[in-house]
Amino acid sequence: MPNKLTTEYRFFLSMPRNMRVLLITNMLYALVLPVVEIFMAAYIMRYFADTSYVAIFQVAMYTGIIITSLTNGFLLKSFKVAHLYSFGILLSGLSMAGMMFVKDITLVGLVVSGTLIGAASGFFWTNRYLMALNTTQDENRNYFFGLESFFFTISNIGIPLLIGALLVSIDGTLLFGVTLSIYSGYRIVTIIVFAITILACFSLARGKFTNPVQKDFLYFRFDKLWNKQILLAALKGLVQGFLVTAPAMLIMKYVGKEGSLGLIQGISGGLTAVLIYLLGRFAKPKHRIIIFAAGILIFLAGTIVIGVELSMIGVMVFVLCKVFFQPLHDLAYYPIMMKVIDVVSKRENRNQYAYILNHEFGLYTGRVIGLGMFIFLALYVSETFALRYSLIIVALIQVFSIPLAKNIMKHSYTEEK
Repeated sequence: MPNKLTTEYRFFLSMPRNMRVLLITNMLYALVLPVVEIFMAAYIMRYFADTSYVAIFQVAMYTGIIITSLTNGFLLKSFKVAHLYSFGILLSGLSMAGMMFVKDITLVGLVVSGTLIGAASGFFWTNRYLMALNTTQDENRNYFFGLESFFFTISNIGIPLLIGALLVSIDGTLLFGVTLSIYSGYRIVTIIVFAITILACFSLARGKFTNPVQKDFLYFRFDKLWNKQILLAALKGLVQGFLVTAPAMLIMKYVGKEGSLGLIQGISGGLTAVLIYLLGRFAKPKHRIIIFAAGILIFLAGTIVIGVELSMIGVMVFVLCKVFFQPLHDLAYYPIMMKVIDVVSKRENRNQYAYILNHEFGLYTGRVIGLGMFIFLALYVSETFALRYSLIIVALIQVFSIPLAKNIMKHSYTEEK
């Protein structure tokens, strides 16, 4: 075992320096993402006791992503991409702190907080895409996203367990004559998150990342191949809107408190992390569509189970399937997207950020449609119906993205030749 670990470490060291710096930075930020994605939804659900407020928060967050993605394009003309990326990391910590330390959260405050956290995500993800695009090649992108997904998956296991234990242990504890509540625990977590974001910024400062040479980035007409990729992005966004909120809603309603979030995801997460790393390490570009399809079919199976059995058992099975689906889907999706950007940016002689920005609009469209469908079903039918059947509808729609992704891959490699 030590020899194998040494071999893998040496393989990591054989990668370009900027790629390694970016991976280490993303590893640190991976400790923050579970807090934003899972416990923010749980915190809102606990505070308002209404799933519609979670959905409102998500729409505000996705809108914030779009606003800053557009703003980021202009800022790239004057600021270094690494500095904007670092700003996004720090802003995520500050936004969470602002929300957690406010005593009374109003609907307006919820929307503002969601928009700010979305703004942080916009700076983080768009600059991350740009740096990953420029520091990787098609041949090593499976490894990049496999190792990155390994970090994210491990964090999604460990961080909820640690935070869940912290929240449970703090609730009712007497400290310096003050009785702490579970909200005090959320605030402590936020302080820790902010400290980690600072470490991530220091890590990123060790790399040398370049900005796009071409300054123009706002276009409304694109190559036919890119239009297909945008449709695939919308389909991805459709399911993303549910996966950020639905698991927390389901677990809070049918399983238990926040501590259960980590326990359920930890059951299968370790195996998933190892599987994703091995796929990233050894899978070739030609295997991406197989990985992509496998992830979607696993997700479909989980939604069918919860549709049949909306109970603690059904929720557990769904979350286990979700834990497998997300990293498998991302491992295949992002290299496919970046390959298309490689091809169409050269053909159209455009700034690569133009495609990253347009990609965010594709994701946003899918996210809003997905959340809109959930809110409509929850308000005009029932919340139970929305949780039970909307996920199945989304998963069935996702199946159509398999032949679309296959077609995109075929043309991106054929047209490059």
